[in-house]
Amino acid sequence: MTMGLLWVLWSLVAASMAIHMEAGGSHSMFTCEPITLRMCQDLPYNSTFMPNLLNHYDQQTAALAMEPFHPMVNLECSADLRTFLCALYTPVCTEYGRMTLPCQRLCQRARAECHQLMEIFGISWPEEMECERFPDCEESYPRTADLFPSSSVTSEPPAPVQRDYGFWCPRELKVDPGLGYSFLGAQDCSAPCPSMHFHRDELLFARYFVGVVSIVCLSATLFTFLTFLIDMARFRYPERPIVFYAVCYMMVALIYFLGFLLEDRVACNPASPGRFRAATVTQGSHNKACTLLFMGLYFFTMAGGAWWVVLTLTWFLAAVPKWGSEAIEKKALIFHAAAWGLPGILTVTLLALNKVEGDGLSGVCFVGMYDGVALRWFLLAPLGVDVVLGVVLLLAGIAALNRVRMEIPLEKENQDKLVKFMIRIGVFSALYLVPLLTVIGCYMYEHSYRPLWETSWVQEKCRHYHIPCPYQVKQTSHPDLALFLIKYLMTLVVGIPSVFWVGSKKTCFEWASFFHGHRRKDMVKDSQQGLQEPDLSQLLLREPGPPVVRKSRGTSTQGTSTHASSTHLAMLDEPASGSTSRAGSVRSKASSHPGSQRRARDGRVTATSFRSPEERLPYGSMPRLIDQSRHCSTTRLESQSRHGSTQRLESQSRHGSTRDLSITTQAIQSTPGNGIHRVVEEDGATA
Repeated sequence: MTMGLLWVLWSLVAASMAIHMEAGGSHSMFTCEPITLRMCQDLPYNSTFMPNLLNHYDQQTAALAMEPFHPMVNLECSADLRTFLCALYTPVCTEYGRMTLPCQRLCQRARAECHQLMEIFGISWPEEMECERFPDCEESYPRTADLFPSSSVTSEPPAPVQRDYGFWCPRELKVDPGLGYSFLGAQDCSAPCPSMHFHRDELLFARYFVGVVSIVCLSATLFTFLTFLIDMARFRYPERPIVFYAVCYMMVALIYFLGFLLEDRVACNPASPGRFRAATVTQGSHNKACTLLFMGLYFFTMAGGAWWVVLTLTWFLAAVPKWGSEAIEKKALIFHAAAWGLPGILTVTLLALNKVEGDGLSGVCFVGMYDGVALRWFLLAPLGVDVVLGVVLLLAGIAALNRVRMEIPLEKENQDKLVKFMIRIGVFSALYLVPLLTVIGCYMYEHSYRPLWETSWVQEKCRHYHIPCPYQVKQTSHPDLALFLIKYLMTLVVGIPSVFWVGSKKTCFEWASFFHGHRRKDMVKDSQQGLQEPDLSQLLLREPGPPVVRKSRGTSTQGTSTHASSTHLAMLDEPASGSTSRAGSVRSKASSHPGSQRRARDGRVTATSFRSPEERLPYGSMPRLIDQSRHCSTTRLESQSRHGSTQRLESQSRHGSTRDLSITTQAIQSTPGNGIHRVVEEDGATA
């Protein structure tokens, strides 16, 4: 009896706002059904409709709610109690769907005559059955008009239904209260699992499809990450975010693969036949395994999009303001705080709002599977912002790179590297943006048509679940399995472009060295010069210098880099091992200004302050120094190079630099004045 009382109190409280206190009304578009309640079978009518006036969706629920009143009915404390209770729990179903409330006088007589007996059994009169809520009349129930409609009424066509009950949660889909479950607006209710739209064979195909694609994506992203671990110095900014981007989608693929292995054990609540409950979709954070899968999947999905934006930002900083790798790397802490922090905030917010939902197709837990608001604000909005920011920064960076290629003269090798780099950026971005835009399109299509799919499902299942059918359904539709398969495919394919970026000959040599131990490391080091990947920051930071005329074996060529020419010139002044060359004396004489020399530990004299002669010489002495350097330096260099070149070539031929020495010697002879300053400057820097 206590259990029955709890049932009736719960039912009445939940239905307190649903009773219409007017004598005339109409119920939803479902047919009358025979009365199956034993207490109400010997009445002047034998058909009723559900939900009843107390919002019980079927007669079984109404029978449980009537159990506390069985003792009073059996003891016949009032002749009107049974009629009054049946009028509420199994109201008469008229031909046109009209419902009739019992009169107020009938309620008052039943309550007055059974009040004392109810106190003995410890049962109070429910608030929803207060007599003041019913119309003031003295007619019996059911009325004659309800049982025998007039001829004028029968000649009229059936009246259209004017009341929509909305969605009523079937008993099979009910869950324990207090868990925060919600389905189609009904509280403490959840969708059927594994799917409410697809058959078992379709679900099996989708499950294996997602599993295979997740393995492919996991393999690709894991290869990228392991390549990074083999040679971490290879991936510097602005390319470093690709590694973190690959790590994010590696975790996404891993979670989908775990969902494939777990099947329905996490995404679905098990069925409970003893409580007449079917398997339902998991919601909220009470299921720890589902919560962990959701946290990992949502966090790394959002973090992958954030690292894509960081990647385009670093490309932008390298292309437009021409930041170097070191300058960009100094901002790495900010990049990590934004790329990991913002997804973390969104994940915690969803957990606080209890928006976790199981996905019966893939076996994981995510957001927005049945909640349109969460899908719109926590999935579509962040992904849309990532796309917009990334595309804007990407286009600005590509435009800057193209401007550099067109306006700044670079060597042909660097031109080719820059063009290849731009092509790689374009292909990589297309391989990322096309799948991501497809995923966003699938979510938007699903968000637009989901209400229609749900209404169609209720229309098909309302009689099976004994719930009200939808009101005036004009169109029905069912989702296509291909839509969901494309969504899962594009979600996982987004991580595969990382392989495109690391795929090169250098990667093959690094893996060969890794598998063969240290035997092939020397070969890898020797081949790095030929397999060197283009460094965007170095290509953009190299300023075009004035052409330097070089002579090599009677042939004149032009260089484009002052840095390169001065490096070759500085090699000329490096002394041979164990001796000091005559070029050292030339250098000491050329830098004989007071205070411009210092003696190193090995006895060599080096110029320490000759980089800015304008700052050290008094006014008017600069032209004289230039004159002396023009007339004297070339003569001295020619004589000393003629007498000492053999000794220097012999000493430095051991290092394989004979050709470079001959080239740089002729370059010094062909550039009076400025050439000597470059030699002194570079020698002072190297010393």
